[in-house]
Amino acid sequence: MADNYLEKRYEEVFGSGKRVVKKGCGVSLDSLLLRNRSHRGYDKSQAVTMDQLRTIVGVNDKIPSARNQQVLRFRLVTRENGGAALQKLTKLGSALPELHLPFPGTEPEAFIVICTTVPESKYVDIDLGISLQSMLLKAVEIGLNGIAIGAFDKDAVKELLSLPLDPALLVAIGKGSEKIQLTRISPEESHAYYRKEGIHYVPKIHLDDLLI
Repeated sequence: MADNYLEKRYEEVFGSGKRVVKKGCGVSLDSLLLRNRSHRGYDKSQAVTMDQLRTIVGVNDKIPSARNQQVLRFRLVTRENGGAALQKLTKLGSALPELHLPFPGTEPEAFIVICTTVPESKYVDIDLGISLQSMLLKAVEIGLNGIAIGAFDKDAVKELLSLPLDPALLVAIGKGSEKIQLTRISPEESHAYYRKEGIHYVPKIHLDDLLI
């Protein structure tokens, strides 16, 4: 994410004075949210370990669950146990088909495969949303990035990984290598993300326009 946006946003939230870090205080939620951008390119020199994936998935025994059903299950995939093969079954950047993302040499190689023990429903979707956001925030907290992937060959993924359950969503994890910046728009403007001069722009509706 562009440094100038983070600096401006920090000042909006905390003021322009010198930052004071109190002993025992963790990273703010606002900071994590701003850093939690969907990356479609990764630094392959920084391999993701199985322990890091376990740390990320570890949020799931602490977060809320619709009806407390806790139906989600997870398969961890790294470079060493099939990450490259799994990546070939996914699609990224559907809004920018002319770019053929990810660029060669920036493909994600670590994944969290989210499965469910029951057929998909609105309650399962609630759990997927809570789990996904919580895991991506945890990834950011430990210095990584990620992206949710819904465009993948479910049957092929299930066969590749010998999964006992149907996969519902994939989460790619790695050290993001992209420059991403938020831009403010009105509700009537295009919501589509775009790229310009090497920066990935993500339009977001202003808070004032979200309130009814």
